[in-house]
Amino acid sequence: MTAIPAPTLAPPRTRWWRTRATRRFMRHKLAMVGMAMLAVLVLACAFGPYLLPYDSLQIDMRARFAPPLTGDHYFGTDPLGRDLAARLFEAGRISLLVGLFAMLLSTLVGATVGVVAGYRGGWIGSALMRLVDAFLAFPSIFLVLALAAVFQPSPVMITLIIALTSWMEVSRIVEAEVRSLREREFVLAGRMLGLGGMHIMFREILPNAMGPIIVAATLTVARAILTEAYISFLGYGIQPPLPSWGNMLNGAQQYLESAPWLAIVPGVAITMAVTSFNFIGDGLRDALDVRSDPR
Repeated sequence: MTAIPAPTLAPPRTRWWRTRATRRFMRHKLAMVGMAMLAVLVLACAFGPYLLPYDSLQIDMRARFAPPLTGDHYFGTDPLGRDLAARLFEAGRISLLVGLFAMLLSTLVGATVGVVAGYRGGWIGSALMRLVDAFLAFPSIFLVLALAAVFQPSPVMITLIIALTSWMEVSRIVEAEVRSLREREFVLAGRMLGLGGMHIMFREILPNAMGPIIVAATLTVARAILTEAYISFLGYGIQPPLPSWGNMLNGAQQYLESAPWLAIVPGVAITMAVTSFNFIGDGLRDALDVRSDPR
């Protein structure tokens, strides 16, 4: 009679909030500050317009240049009497969404190019990385401005332009990481089992390279928000009457002395958004680096 082997119990799956990387991230003070600032911005932009008594396009010429904390105008009004808080939150939705989707697209393109170049190597990897070098040879801001001047500026087009000019850094990071992983034991085992190159690249290597990709993606959001604000400030981005933090600064530059809050309010919002993502990126980098904490 053949003995039936006793079933083995699988090791318990660790909850994400109990992992060592999560604990390191939670101990990172600047990352927690960034999370708090980002939460305030997201909640304000998501629910703020519904809590205010004024619409972002509502014009009241009698309330022109009202300073902050005047009646129900918590952040004051602009030269047309429009409520600055309503415009700020509406613009925040656009700027944050542009940054988020630009990050997703640029990360997708950059990670794909980096994985293929790092794993294949040879002339394929060299050709792809020379393509990356060619894109990096052009100053990114001039390339963005040239594309924005050619195409009709809209939130979707601005998102595509920013994404197509910011994927190169991600591809360099991924390519270097994949080159260090392609000779590891699990990759060699996959080849011995007859797994295809696509399976090894995107099912085996890519998940093991997610740490640097997540950090790069977080920092890309900050750069995308700053780029959108920059090109909108120069008049090539989001066009009025649709508000964005950049074109709000554009309209405020001639009133810096008489109504400084018109520039201070969107400037503080841009600073909070960019700083919060940079702080979160620094925290993720330290949390996902196993060498930063030997415990």
